[in-house]
Amino acid sequence: KGHFPARARNVIWLFMNGGPSQVDTWDNKPDLEKHDGQELAGFDATTGFFADQVGPIMKSPFPFARHGQSGTWVSEVFPHLAAHVDEMAFIHSCYTDTNNHAPALFQINTGFNRLGFPSVGAWVTYGLGSENRNLPGFVVMYDTQGRGLPKGYAQNWSSGFLPGVFQGTALNAQGPPIDNLQRDPTMSAPRQRAQLDLMSALNKEHLRRSDDDAQLTARIQSFELAYRLQMAAPEALDYEKEPEAIKRLYGLDDARCAHFGKQCLMARRLVERGVRFVQIYSGGEENERSWDGHMNIEANHRGFAGETDKPIAGLLADLKQRGLLQSTLVIWCGEFGRLPLVQKGGTGRDHNPHAFTTWFAGGGVKRGTHFGATDEIGHKAAENRVHINDLHATILHLLGIDHLRLTYRFGGRDFRLTDVAGSVVKQIIA
Repeated sequence: KGHFPARARNVIWLFMNGGPSQVDTWDNKPDLEKHDGQELAGFDATTGFFADQVGPIMKSPFPFARHGQSGTWVSEVFPHLAAHVDEMAFIHSCYTDTNNHAPALFQINTGFNRLGFPSVGAWVTYGLGSENRNLPGFVVMYDTQGRGLPKGYAQNWSSGFLPGVFQGTALNAQGPPIDNLQRDPTMSAPRQRAQLDLMSALNKEHLRRSDDDAQLTARIQSFELAYRLQMAAPEALDYEKEPEAIKRLYGLDDARCAHFGKQCLMARRLVERGVRFVQIYSGGEENERSWDGHMNIEANHRGFAGETDKPIAGLLADLKQRGLLQSTLVIWCGEFGRLPLVQKGGTGRDHNPHAFTTWFAGGGVKRGTHFGATDEIGHKAAENRVHINDLHATILHLLGIDHLRLTYRFGGRDFRLTDVAGSVVKQIIA
């Protein structure tokens, strides 16, 4: 049980890897057009990653329009998600502490911009466990188009100093989603069970003589989970059983977005079966093969939005029609935002740690709301600034966890996801 009644039981985190531009997606800034081509006075050239490639202010290549009863401004790259803005709670004033991908990925995933700390999914499953003992409590899906893992790789879903059983289980990008999921055809179920029982007895005896080694305990548990996975995972991940109308809803009939649609559909099937935390990454490791539009923001964002817009809209619609949106917290964001300036040598934008937009949906958030604001050109969070620690505190709060009380003693001190900071953004909670 949590510290207080939870508003959400599960989380689906849609991670736009590479840093989507807030001023080209959800944060409409008409002043960009007014000042297009002008230098930004007093700009610190070290804000972005390429200090020697700072150009003038650049307007967005995408027109914005208002949608929903909330009148939310949405870029044209999200025609399907625009229909769901009244389900979302936007935070427009997010900021982080670093302008480089790997440290920024570590920070938004673990609260720290360096290696070795547990990810949000690990903390959540450590605190609450999972509602299905036959499936991992924390599942990760990364890019399936040959673009690789996000920078920092598996450290982004690491269990850090928490017991290893809480690390995210990453599904394979190609082939079977989990290795060795099918039992060796020469092995009968009773024989495999006998092997596991013998191995468990030997391991527990070793554990007794090893002074309760935490890593050994986690390894013993992983063997048992692997056995149970052979029974439960094939059914849970078999999206082909879904009705054709549901497949179309997620865009599985569209070659451009089918790969991400499959992942969103599997995410729904997983939370439906009690998996606590699911994270899906859009985009891979290399700059232009993720939302990292340094050279051409229009082509980059139009491409990746095209891959994700319909599947995410389908996910929200499907969760809602099944009565799952109320108990499932859906999160959309990247590791930072992008500058309102053009990067010299192209028509793209450099990294911006000072401002990015995050939206939540379902899971007890206040529908159709907006919190915080950036300055007139979207350069910096200017009103009700929200740090990564605050985002994490809010996620835990919606799951019924007090971020100040979820701790783990390591290295002589009590650690927590939000370190020594963090405030719940109560204004977006219903």
